[in-house]
Amino acid sequence: MIQGSIVALVTPMDGLGEVDFDSLKNLVRFHIEQGTDALVAVGTTGESATLNDEEHCRVIKAVVNYAAGAIPVIAGTGSNSTKEAINLTHKAKRLGADACLIVTPYYNKPTQEGLFLHYQAINDAVDIPQILYNVPGRTACDMLPETIGRLATLKNIVGVKEATGDLSRLTAIRRLTGDRFAIYSGDDATSCEFCLQGGNGSVTVTGNVAPKLVHEMVCAAIAKHEERARAIDKKLSALHRHLFIQANPIPVKWAVAEMGLIGQGIRLPLTWLTADCFGGVRDALRQADVL
Repeated sequence: MIQGSIVALVTPMDGLGEVDFDSLKNLVRFHIEQGTDALVAVGTTGESATLNDEEHCRVIKAVVNYAAGAIPVIAGTGSNSTKEAINLTHKAKRLGADACLIVTPYYNKPTQEGLFLHYQAINDAVDIPQILYNVPGRTACDMLPETIGRLATLKNIVGVKEATGDLSRLTAIRRLTGDRFAIYSGDDATSCEFCLQGGNGSVTVTGNVAPKLVHEMVCAAIAKHEERARAIDKKLSALHRHLFIQANPIPVKWAVAEMGLIGQGIRLPLTWLTADCFGGVRDALRQADVL
């Protein structure tokens, strides 16, 4: 089971919106040095919705190669097309990913049975560990704990990223899945409490800019060192807020660029962070002692 701080990695781009592989290599090295426990390549924070199939695969391959086995690499392979999700998951396996993170189909609004059959089809088609990803605020599709419980019985489905921010979901999912199923927070603001209550880690946006602190907080929370976990999370609290002041990954890409780790590149229809937000994000970075 992959545990700890799992960073939903941004995809560095140049001023024209093209992938910057030199910066990507430096980012992977940065996270290994800072103690990040695993990386998600081309998740939704990595702008998967606007990378074409070739770019998607090139970024996965690059992150796998740059990590060189030092930490696990989880490939984002979700789609609102079951056929496309199967295709991307096949490719991720061939490219050497350790697992796949598969977001619920967006826009389609499938029923719970449709969700079960979607993930069952991917499970049956590709023999690689698969992590479900539920983020109804972005997909308009909420995968209920009961559906997750059904899916947890399938061979390749090993965990879920639960990004509702509703801590009661953790208890419900754990009751339906058992201890061998990984349950990750997908909401930075509640990830400390989530892990204190029995979660296996956090798939984090904040970890892009404060990887060492997020790693230490998550590990302390998993170990039930409550006082230490809460003290670290207090330093991160402003980042948890301000990195979502505009649509993710707009603020976090600005923050990573402000730290000098990547250039100022993002792909339409996303746009660069507006100037009125600079001060808040910059102050949050200083509060966490990363700027």
